[in-house]
Amino acid sequence: MKKADQISFRNSDEERRKAQRVSAHFRAEFSDGSHGSTVNLSESGACLVSPRSMGSDEASMNLFLPFKSVALKANRVWSSQDKKTKEFLTGVRFFDLPKEELSFIRENLTNQSLSLSSQAKKKPAVGLNALTRVAFDDQTVTRNIENLIGAAQIPVGLAGPIRVKGDHAKGLFYVPFATTEGTLVSGCTLGMIALTRSGGVSAKVISGKVDITPVFELPDLGKAVSFAEWLKTNFSSIKSECQKSTRHGKLIDLKPLVMGRRVYAHFVFDTCDAMGLNMISIATHEACQMIQKMNDTVKKYYLRSNLSADKKPAYSNFINGYGKEVVAEAFMKKEAVKRYLNTTPRDMSDFWYTSALSGFQAGTVGHNAHYANALAAIYIACGQDVAQIVNACMGVSGCEVDENGDLYVFLRLPCVIVGTVGGGTHLDTQKECLQIMDCYGAGKSDKFAEIIGATLLAGEVSICAGLANGEFIKAHIRKRSLGAHSP
Repeated sequence: MKKADQISFRNSDEERRKAQRVSAHFRAEFSDGSHGSTVNLSESGACLVSPRSMGSDEASMNLFLPFKSVALKANRVWSSQDKKTKEFLTGVRFFDLPKEELSFIRENLTNQSLSLSSQAKKKPAVGLNALTRVAFDDQTVTRNIENLIGAAQIPVGLAGPIRVKGDHAKGLFYVPFATTEGTLVSGCTLGMIALTRSGGVSAKVISGKVDITPVFELPDLGKAVSFAEWLKTNFSSIKSECQKSTRHGKLIDLKPLVMGRRVYAHFVFDTCDAMGLNMISIATHEACQMIQKMNDTVKKYYLRSNLSADKKPAYSNFINGYGKEVVAEAFMKKEAVKRYLNTTPRDMSDFWYTSALSGFQAGTVGHNAHYANALAAIYIACGQDVAQIVNACMGVSGCEVDENGDLYVFLRLPCVIVGTVGGGTHLDTQKECLQIMDCYGAGKSDKFAEIIGATLLAGEVSICAGLANGEFIKAHIRKRSLGAHSP
């Protein structure tokens, strides 16, 4: 009999047969601080995988089920060690289980979606065969996802090469795009080759800062003004408190804004190589608790307000920057424009001017053709926070004809939030995509941002040329004809 079937959860064989059980990976945490995960879970017990055996026959543990952590007491029934993995498989029986906790476990056991785990790879659930074919181990994504049922696999293509002449990115690069949008990779590649054959793209990271803006409520305006001054004069101690909880984040500025009896405090961080939104939230939370303890006039505070406009387009971020501010430029001879883009600098400039006028009328924040396309593809491939393209796609691109009839193109990206450590960058496929560009790990985020800037400029050049010469829609028609089944 297999160990997983030996657990005597109930007192009688009849009751044991009635014990409902699922195979699922729920995280377990023991009172001594060690961690494990469940292989089988029932109303009365569990089979646990952990780095070591439970230290005693009785143990307190927290089982992290969806939406709730359940506190349990358990008796060890048996334990064995796998000779290869050195992990322990331990059977435990719950006791003194409150009715509400029993009810919650029973409710989760009836949810069929919870039965999908690494076990499901061996015997996939009906209808989810594709979702359960994944390229990572379940345990590597526990901090990135809850209620895991599989993975949505998106085709990844390489765009490039593109020559980047940056302070950090120097040389030729191929850029991974995860996308289902036909012509995106080929379109950006066309722009990349045209710019590379014209000498490449100069790119620089001008600044890098991310802010979070808690709001403090005071009794009246006078006390709010005094509190704002206190924040300014105590910046050093506030910064020290922030540093206690983060290795990658550094508080570089603190700017209070008084609005009636409320004070909005811009905590401005350099997140270094991390995307860092969760990191700075934790650091700011620690600082806010200290601030409240030191100021008895503070009635209450909220950790976040909308003044930072995170994951929302806002002119404040467009002007002041939110993340890395990237600028890029390139020069193209008129002969190269004709040869590689099948148009002229004048035609491209005329189209750009016309599109800018309509953008003004529409009220867009900035002006660009399709930053979001390449940003989404790169962010998905490289383990970034995809929602941040709402900020990152705000920017300006433009083209001009110089006195010699040649083309000058440029862009400004004030809100590029990227990371090369933390977040989703550690996952196997995302890590490999970053490694293609030598952008994985510490000290690589500015390089990554410069490559993104150059890539987006290539995308702007390509689509501007395609719309100026009429080739844009023809490329999409040709692509659709390759698949007769496409709608």
